[in-house]
This record gives sequence, structure tokens and C-alpha cells, in this order.
Amino acid sequence: MQEVKAEIATKNSKKANLLDHNSLKHILDESVSEIVTSRGYAEDVRMSNVRLFIGTIIIVIALFAQFYKKKFPGNRDFLIGCIYIVFNVILQLFSYRKEKNAIMFTYPPPGSVTSTGLVVSSKLPRFSDLYTLSIVSADPKSISAGRPVEFTKSVTQWFTKDGVLVEGLFWKDVGALIDDYAAVPKKKK
Repeated sequence: MQEVKAEIATKNSKKANLLDHNSLKHILDESVSEIVTSRGYAEDVRMSNVRLFIGTIIIVIALFAQFYKKKFPGNRDFLIGCIYIVFNVILQLFSYRKEKNAIMFTYPPPGSVTSTGLVVSSKLPRFSDLYTLSIVSADPKSISAGRPVEFTKSVTQWFTKDGVLVEGLFWKDVGALIDDYAAVPKKKK
């Protein structure tokens, strides 16, 4: 019986390459998304849908340019103007201005008195072990918006020597941060 439990725990555990900060951040961000959705916050995917729509426009223009009457040297200005400059700049500006470091956007939980969801974002700088997780309101100008909360902790306290995420500790820390956001007194105008 103990062997079966150990085998199940090994299959469900999240393992990362400790030398790759992108791998660490990916596993932590994925776990944060699970924790937030388990707390009753539904994910708001409108930003992702807008990015996909802009990407689709870029692909349609690229297909149009591919089958344009003129061949490559003749349609070079069209390709450069439409695809590589205009729409890619729009896509990058959208990501930079709206998404920033956001892991996920949420709707408010059902039955909540607040009318805004959350924006959960994280940072793990290169060559650093300090992971910063912040939670802010999706609409900071709203009356029901709470003050932003964040924590910065070393990733070494959540991973074993083998690179396995100790989910219990991480869930506890993220859950406490969500509770802090919910308990913060609302700002007054």
C-alpha cells in the first residue's frame, strides 16, 4: 500500500530542472494558476483571445502576401509594412501595456461583493532565486478594488534537492497571499 502511494506521489509531483530558471518559474506559475482557480476564481481569457485574434490577422496577411500577384522581390514593401512592422508592433504593445508579467486574469468569485477580478503576476529574475508573486485588482480604479499584495521568497524553500516542488508549502504561501488580498481593507476615495 505504501509503495502504491509513493508511486502515485512520484507520478503527480512536479519536477523542474534546478539550473533552469524558466523551468522553475513555469512550474511555480502553473501551480499558482491551480491554486487561484481552486479558490473559486474563474480564469478570464479575454486577453489571450485578443492576442490570438491579432495573430490570426497576421497569418491571414502573410497568406495573402504569399499568394499575391507579384513574387517576392516585388511585394517586399507590402510584407515589411503590413506584417513585420505594423501588426507585430501592435501585438507587442498589447502584450507590454496590458499583460505585463501577468500569469492570469480572473473574474470575481461567484457570490462575491467585489466586482473586480484579480491580476496575478510573477517575477523570477535571471540568476536570482527570489520569486515575487503579486496580486492586484483587475480594475484598480474600482471602489471594490483591494490594495495590491505581494511576497518575495526564495524558490529554494519550495523545491527539494531533486527539483521536486513541495506543493504543500507553496500552496500554503500562495493561499496566505490570497487571504491577505481578500482581508485588506478597501481603499477609500
